[in-house]
Amino acid sequence: MLGAVILTLISLPAFALIEENQAFNDFIGTMVSEHQFDETELRHLFQAVEIKDKILQAISAPAEALPWYKYRKIFLTDSRIKDGLRFWRENEPVLTTVEKEYGVPPEIITAIIGVETRYGAHTGSYRVIDALATLAFAYPKRSQFFSSELVQFLILCRDEQLDPLEPLGSYAGAMGVPQFMPSSYIRYAADFDLDSKRDIWHNNADVIASVANYFAQHRWQKGAAIAFPVTASGDAYRQALTKGLQPDTSVAQLKHWQVSVPEQLNQAEKVKLLAFEQENDEELWLGLHNFYVITRYNHSPLYAMAVYQLSQAIAEQKKMSNEE
Repeated sequence: MLGAVILTLISLPAFALIEENQAFNDFIGTMVSEHQFDETELRHLFQAVEIKDKILQAISAPAEALPWYKYRKIFLTDSRIKDGLRFWRENEPVLTTVEKEYGVPPEIITAIIGVETRYGAHTGSYRVIDALATLAFAYPKRSQFFSSELVQFLILCRDEQLDPLEPLGSYAGAMGVPQFMPSSYIRYAADFDLDSKRDIWHNNADVIASVANYFAQHRWQKGAAIAFPVTASGDAYRQALTKGLQPDTSVAQLKHWQVSVPEQLNQAEKVKLLAFEQENDEELWLGLHNFYVITRYNHSPLYAMAVYQLSQAIAEQKKMSNEE
């Protein structure tokens, strides 16, 4: 029912308000009957919710639509690497403890946070409820997903005793330092310091543990490789450039197609061959299981590669600084 809600909007500059039509009443009824919300309080809350044009514009032009050589430049910068090293040093005790518990290395957790919010510096300026309502009710292409996230957001605000009008996030409704969607918060957010709060907005310990828990729950393999650059002869390798992100081609098959696969990989192991666009050619990479796990955070090979390469750059900087 939620995904089919169509709201009538009152035209206003830059944003619109929700009109209480039958579809909206059905939405309210669902929240009340299925999730035990108070009808009067909900109606009062939605009087303050705004449908924003800027959100619709932003989701129509995501960074993941860029070619790799442009996308990479956004995240692989000297300042982001330097800030990543500082974040690691400032939070090293927590990162070390979390690695022991979840098996996720500090550089990966740090890189995720670096790519998502520049280590907490840019967590978003949109009210989460506005973002989710806009995309649920004014973006038919993904209305079902964002309607569900709006439900989850209202539930988490009730459970965590948050004012739904206060949390800020991205244009897509992602929240806090790790940019969790509401459903991810409910499933994966962790209370590292056991203060009965899962604070992904201000508590770096909770943030770090939450990211690690997300990866662990998506079956991160401790100590396993993530990706390898490869080269290929001829054009046979293009048969492996299939849709999807899950490893689907054996190492043996890639060798048959004249791809230079690292010798340490087992012949039967499944990998994903990926091509990343450069200005004049392309880079070929093998994504392993852990690379696929990174894409569970954001379903984009560009995103996962940016996280991986940033993590490697930060780890190298830390190694060099330790040797000085």
